[in-house]
Amino acid sequence: MAVKALLFDFDGTLLNTNELIIQTFMHVLNERFPGQFSPKDCLKFIGPSLKQTFNDIAPGEEEALIAKYRAWNIEHHDELVSQYPDVVSTLEQLKAQGILLAIVSTKRNDTIDRGLSILGTAHLFDVRIGTDDVKNVKPDPEPVLLALERLGIDKDDAIMIGDNSHDIEAGHRAGVRAAGVAWAIKGEAYLQQYQPEYILHHMTDLLDIVKEG
Repeated sequence: MAVKALLFDFDGTLLNTNELIIQTFMHVLNERFPGQFSPKDCLKFIGPSLKQTFNDIAPGEEEALIAKYRAWNIEHHDELVSQYPDVVSTLEQLKAQGILLAIVSTKRNDTIDRGLSILGTAHLFDVRIGTDDVKNVKPDPEPVLLALERLGIDKDDAIMIGDNSHDIEAGHRAGVRAAGVAWAIKGEAYLQQYQPEYILHHMTDLLDIVKEG
């Protein structure tokens, strides 16, 4: 099997947004449920959609809590995100080799765009799939399948890459290989439970994977 396309999750995979996400959840939850949640509790909220998370926490209050989350998140976005080593240079090398690149995220498109702007990599991606594009988010295969359709790539020629179980499960349900990133905040051992075909210990590992097919 060749590798013609790489599909990337965004948060925690290409851009380190972990501190931003945790602080945003703590801001919202401390206001609504004072003293009931810790930063460690928020780790399980990284990956699922905001709607799913807030529906589990406070059914019927999802829209109000999402609005508060997004307002604080946008206000503090740029100061709390950071870059992972060699992400940008590796993406540039992959693009130069003719590999198609896509974002497959559970974020809204405008927030993905903001992160891509910080990385300076918007021009490298052929397709961007966010929550505005689908009815069902990861781990449903719909976003991955839509990315493949828009890229014009067969499932055997793509790899889904992410820092969470949702990324691996969505990839497998769509029939594509999956890679977990060892820099995931939940750790490599957590991702191994979902049996990804690859674990990336460094972004540059993708260069070898693509070469080997």
